[in-house]
Amino acid sequence: MKKAITAIIALVIVGLMAFGYWRAAQHGHDPNAEVNPKEIIYEHLGDAYGWEIPFSHDVRIPLPVIVKGDNGWHCFMSSRITGGETYEGYKISESEDHHGKVVQVLADGSESRPLDLSVTKNVAAILVAALVVILLVMKVRNWYKRNGMKAPRRGTALLEVIVDYVYTDTIRPIMGKEAPKYAPYLLTVFFFILTMNLLGLMVIFPGGANLTGNLAVTMVLAVITFLVINLTGTREYWKEILWPDVPLGLKCPVPMMPFIEILGMFTKPVALMIRLFANMMGGHMVVLVLMLLIFIFTSMFGAIVGGATAVFSLAFTLFMLALDTLVSFIQAYVFTILSTIFITMAHVQPHHHE
Repeated sequence: MKKAITAIIALVIVGLMAFGYWRAAQHGHDPNAEVNPKEIIYEHLGDAYGWEIPFSHDVRIPLPVIVKGDNGWHCFMSSRITGGETYEGYKISESEDHHGKVVQVLADGSESRPLDLSVTKNVAAILVAALVVILLVMKVRNWYKRNGMKAPRRGTALLEVIVDYVYTDTIRPIMGKEAPKYAPYLLTVFFFILTMNLLGLMVIFPGGANLTGNLAVTMVLAVITFLVINLTGTREYWKEILWPDVPLGLKCPVPMMPFIEILGMFTKPVALMIRLFANMMGGHMVVLVLMLLIFIFTSMFGAIVGGATAVFSLAFTLFMLALDTLVSFIQAYVFTILSTIFITMAHVQPHHHE
C-alpha cells in the first residue's frame, strides 16, 4: 500500500512538472502567430529580475535591483520596472545588445549598462539551495544529538544512507587517510549540486531556476575545486608539473612537458564545468522542445494534428523528467567523484627508487 501511495505521489509530482513546462511553452503564444522556439527556450532557461509564481509567467515575485550608474547607487524592487516602466532612470532593456538586462537611460535616450549587483532569480535560487542543504545537514545532526547512536528513521535515514554511500564507498576508498580532511567539502558539493539539480526540475516556486544549466554557476564550482586541488597539492605534485620525471630533451630548452602538465591543471576544472553544465542544460532543453512540438505542429497542421502530438509529447516529457531526476543524482555524484580523484592526484608522495 505504501509503495502504491509513493508511486502515485511521484507520478503526480512529475505530472505537475510536465504541466509547468507546458505552461512555460504556452506562455505568450498567439495561436495565429508563428512559434518562436528560440525565444521561449531562452526565456525559460535564462535569468530574470523576478520569480514566476506557480504556473504563471505573467505574475512574478519581485526581487531587489541594486545598481550603480552615473547618478550613484540605487536599490528598488524589480516590480517597478517589470512592465517596461522606467524608474529613477533605469529599465529592463528590450534592445538586442542588453536584452533582459537592467540599463540606465541616458539623457540622449541611449542605454548604458550600470554596475549590476541585483538579486536575480538565479541568485535567490542559490540562496534557497544553500538553505535547503543547511537544513538537511542540521536535521541529521540534531537527530544524533537527541538520540545518540540510535538508527534514524524516514527522511533522516535516507540522508544517512546517501552520506554513508558517498563517503564510505566513494571518498574514503579513493583518498584513504586524507578522506576525513576533505570529506566535508566533497559532501557539501554533492548535496549542493543535487539540490540545485532537483530544484531546477521543479517549475513551481521555489524551483524553476536553471542553476546547473548556467555556465557561470558550474564555473564557480569548478574554480573552487581547482583552488582546493592546487592550494593543497604536495611538493611532489608541483615537481611533477614544473619539472616532470621525463628525458631532459622534453623539458629543456623547449619546456614541452611542463607546458602540457600546466595545461592539464586547467583542463580538469574545465571538464568539471562543461560536463555538469551540458548534461543539465541538455535535459531542460529536450523537455522544452518536446512541449514546443505541440504548438509547432498545431500552427503548421491544425488543432487535430496538434492534439495528437500532445499525447506523445506529454508521454515523452514525463519519461524525460523521470530520467532527468536520475541524471540529477548521477551528475552530482560524478562531479564529486571526479573532484575526489583530482584532489587525490595532487597529493603525490615522493617516489622511492631501489
